[in-house]
Amino acid sequence: MKTRRVLDNIYRFINRRPVYHGLFWVALFGLMLWTDHEKGMDMWFALSNELIQLFFYAFLVYLNLFYLIPNYLARHAFVYFGLVLGACAIVTPIEVLFFYLKFYNEPVYQAKLVGSQLWVFLGNLFVVILATVLRVIMDWWRYQTEKQTLLTQTMQSELRFLKSQINPHFLFNTLNNLYALTLKKSDKAPDIVLKLSEIMRYMLYECNERRVLLSKEIQYIHNYLDLERLRQPKEADIRFTTQGHISEQMVAPLLFVPFLENSFKHGLNHHVQGGGFVRLRLSVSGEDMEFFIENSKVERIPRQNHPRSGGIGLTNVRQRLELLYPENHTLTVQDEPHRYAVTLHLRMT
Repeated sequence: MKTRRVLDNIYRFINRRPVYHGLFWVALFGLMLWTDHEKGMDMWFALSNELIQLFFYAFLVYLNLFYLIPNYLARHAFVYFGLVLGACAIVTPIEVLFFYLKFYNEPVYQAKLVGSQLWVFLGNLFVVILATVLRVIMDWWRYQTEKQTLLTQTMQSELRFLKSQINPHFLFNTLNNLYALTLKKSDKAPDIVLKLSEIMRYMLYECNERRVLLSKEIQYIHNYLDLERLRQPKEADIRFTTQGHISEQMVAPLLFVPFLENSFKHGLNHHVQGGGFVRLRLSVSGEDMEFFIENSKVERIPRQNHPRSGGIGLTNVRQRLELLYPENHTLTVQDEPHRYAVTLHLRMT
């Protein structure tokens, strides 16, 4: 974490325009001096020459960056390259004349300078093209960074929306269960209040993080099923088993709620004559997890006298998994005449 923070600080520092511009000129100036040194040129003589050379390079580069690229590169590429060639062609003789006057008492250098105008032009053109390439790379890098930031913000917004669909619906169902038991003056009512308290504490105070302990999600499932057992007929077969070593694995909060709700809402709740089943199995092997849930179905769903409450559809479940675990999950659905089953394979990274 500390290393990542240091790298982020370095990236933000380098991404400042004065910094990466300064690094470009320092690197170019150092390369020019090193080339002169390899030729055996006097250091002070080389230093004065390269400072002048750097001035002409800077003029061409910033003419390119602040005028030619914004106005012509994207819309008129051929015009842009023509203007770059024209700018270099105009600046090159002015630069040669400047050095020619500087070497007024050194005819040997003047003669070499006149004969090397093509190389001066090519040098100017190379630096301008290099600046263009670096500008395109920096713009692409900045675009990718902004795109990733926007994607992260969009993912967080969509995840909050999906989670907001889960919480009110589950609370609505649980309060309905509690209401039914209190009407019967059942001794089970205090137990359901206690379970509801534990569930709401988990939902309100511990589910605001991006990841929670898998062990807490498992305890949540146990509490949920205990509430359903209080409401369902004794003949109902409700089972939940876990396999493997569960320690510090982390998962997205309330990940299994849609499967639980739908298994009762579309399955066990319709067995008016009793019976039916909801069976869950959670297997863990290191960071790999398999969650399996199946429920019985009836051939004909009884007519309801009250409006059906909204649930969490499978489309939203898939969307949430794509946002949370892209490329790290597999969701399989089996819809049979008397049985509905869902298998979720997950890599908890």
